[in-house]
Amino acid sequence: MRIAVIADIHGNLPALEAVLADIKSHAVDLTLDLGDCLSGPLWPAETAALLGELRLPTVRGNHDRWLGTVPRALQAPSDAFAFDRTTSEIRERLCTLPATLTLTGGVMAFHATPTSDERYLLEDVVGGRMTVARPSSISERLDGARAPLMLCGHSHQARIVRGPSGELIVNPGSVGCPGYTDAAPPYGPHASEAGSPHARYAIATERSGCWTAELIAVDYDWMAAARRAEGSGRSDWARALATGYVA
Repeated sequence: MRIAVIADIHGNLPALEAVLADIKSHAVDLTLDLGDCLSGPLWPAETAALLGELRLPTVRGNHDRWLGTVPRALQAPSDAFAFDRTTSEIRERLCTLPATLTLTGGVMAFHATPTSDERYLLEDVVGGRMTVARPSSISERLDGARAPLMLCGHSHQARIVRGPSGELIVNPGSVGCPGYTDAAPPYGPHASEAGSPHARYAIATERSGCWTAELIAVDYDWMAAARRAEGSGRSDWARALATGYVA
């Protein structure tokens, strides 16, 4: 079995299209979406339309949840941009996505951790930067959940980690947002940087009961995405999209 894993599209339509085209060349059995689909100053309505056609198995991200539950007046700029350009039906569909999915073959998927859509699973924040978490911390965040293959997103950091009980944990990185800054509790101000502007995803392959994975970076017209963000008044997003780094 081969599973393509995408996450954190954040309304970046050309990045998503490039990733989907690349996936077609790998003959996968399934494409799985780990959430945070639309929020961002890019193409939320157009991305929603494409995802609606594809009907991929999808888990709910924190931004998906916020779009459907946080009043418009209280939303952060990226969520407000998506809110203003999507219908209530789209926002309701995102909000009611499952928090976790369990697939045949021993696969468990969630946005951040099995019990939280806002806490990093594989990263700690030290001095405002992300570092790989220790096995004991990952075990605590898994909170007893176990599966041979566990799939997470949220941090936008592409990683393959052997979990504390031998499980393979894969974060595919972000399709559409290679860098961001955040000040949300409990981490305080910090940055996530991919180091390049590529659109990212992963492929997990099961052979004889064992899972392996590969991380893939795809070329696309990231300067067009950066110009779109700049035109939406988001120079912070424009820099991240063009470089993979934040200011």
